[in-house]
Amino acid sequence: MAIKTPFVAVDGIIQLFDENDNFKGIVLIERKNPPLGLAIPGGFVEVGEKVENALVREMKEETDLDVEIIRLLGVYSDPDRDPRFHTVSVTFVCKAYGKPKAQSDAKEVKVFKIEEIPFDKLVFDHAKILKDYINR
Repeated sequence: MAIKTPFVAVDGIIQLFDENDNFKGIVLIERKNPPLGLAIPGGFVEVGEKVENALVREMKEETDLDVEIIRLLGVYSDPDRDPRFHTVSVTFVCKAYGKPKAQSDAKEVKVFKIEEIPFDKLVFDHAKILKDYINR
């Protein structure tokens, strides 16, 4: 009997800081693959992998940043949040230093001050996720 469940993903709200611990902004990626647009960096959890390890791996793969997990923001499970298939996202807030660089699924990496985030260009339910982050 095959068990059918949603895909499990991780997303990371990366708070970027400079070497003097000054907040520079939130890291977003321009997606290389559909759905196209801006997104919080993230990806799928591999079988046998903890979500925390998947988060650290995916952030490195997409932005070339080494992140420190600060806290769990939430779990986002609306069946329609991903137009491709049902995906559950475990979303973390994390901290990083350095200069992000586009890798793997990211066409470009951008850093936005909170008040400059272009919510209308975000894909999936990432506008909702970032608003939850801002309102907490």
